[in-house]
Amino acid sequence: MSIREWPQQTCETYSASTEQSRAGRTRVPECRIVLRNCGIVDPASIESYRAHGGFQALRKAKQLTPDQVVQEVKRSGLRGRGGAGFPTGMKWELAARSPGEAHYVICNADEGEVGTFKDRYILQNDPYGLFEGIAIACHAIGARTAYLYLRAEYHHLLGQLLRALKETGDAELGCHIEVREGAGAYVCGEESALMESIEGKRGEARYRPPFPPNHGLWQEPTVINNVETLMNIVPIIQNGADWYKTIGSGPCPGTKAFSVTGDVERPGVYEVPFGTALAELVVDLAGAVNVKAVQVGGASGRVVPAAKLDTPLTFETVLGAGAVVVLDASRSMVELATQNVTFFAEESCGKCVPCREGNQILLHLLTTLQQRSGKEQDIDALRELSEVMMISCLCGLGQAAPNSVVDTLEHFGDEYYSMVRR
Repeated sequence: MSIREWPQQTCETYSASTEQSRAGRTRVPECRIVLRNCGIVDPASIESYRAHGGFQALRKAKQLTPDQVVQEVKRSGLRGRGGAGFPTGMKWELAARSPGEAHYVICNADEGEVGTFKDRYILQNDPYGLFEGIAIACHAIGARTAYLYLRAEYHHLLGQLLRALKETGDAELGCHIEVREGAGAYVCGEESALMESIEGKRGEARYRPPFPPNHGLWQEPTVINNVETLMNIVPIIQNGADWYKTIGSGPCPGTKAFSVTGDVERPGVYEVPFGTALAELVVDLAGAVNVKAVQVGGASGRVVPAAKLDTPLTFETVLGAGAVVVLDASRSMVELATQNVTFFAEESCGKCVPCREGNQILLHLLTTLQQRSGKEQDIDALRELSEVMMISCLCGLGQAAPNSVVDTLEHFGDEYYSMVRR
């Protein structure tokens, strides 16, 4: 499908395997904008990418002034897909207008959230589409150099990405894209820790302000967007902001890609418009049955009980980075919270006390309850400590670490009290 056909066909495109597996069920459409080339374009062939409209948007962007590109992205309402939902055009505008000896673009491909693999799927299947989005971002803010920060566990993709970059060349992109590999630290998914890593330092969150668009990489103006965010740039520039705003829901235009796993018949990567009900994603598309709860956003995300599966997927409700784990009636919610806190206790960078010590204490309290040796006061302590961490941790990762504890206590508190020593 060529880019020119997107407005008519993109939101009616289905993969054959998904359609066959959905036989006899209510047909719920995917809307493949970010995943537009996956399964269609040969990811190892730049000619295949060009044959499907590749680099048309970049050529169009270069006919516009950088500020015109920024304003088109701003007008589209595109919001960052990393979880926070900050307006992308506003971030670009701040960086473009900030003085500096150099400007930088960073593509955050350090996809470390538990249960998410959508960015890996994009990197494997549409590297040229990502490079084109990065190149447009560089043109928009006046950057000559961009960094693609690759998760350490995705080392197997490094060769493919380097070959694709060599085949594309700096001349066609109008910028130089350098791939940097992480070292396996979860905290480097946080943008300030990521910049520390690129600069050759230990990956730890920075105190803010200042923020990256003003003082980022090497204290120069920097735009940091994740893979999925940058994959939206090509269709926005090619088809226009007005087209983009026809998809999605109000303050959340466009689509969101989700990695769906857990107790489902059809795990995988799905892309749906914002505003789609959670039930449509996990039940109608992924085939979940006997749902007890859904964790949306990975270990740092929110836990949604089955009674709230009609919740629309937007930044204002539940979203996160796109990891969706479905849990059926056989699953323990206390065990879920314990697994998540164990992860954060191991991955905390240790810079701030509330995260470093708080996760260890949460883990101790949860373990004590699971061993049936806890008291009701321990449950009260879980609540109080979680509240403290959510307001006092240095970065968003630490602040989100207790989310699953808070949500499971709210919706499944009886499971906690059933573990209290009598």
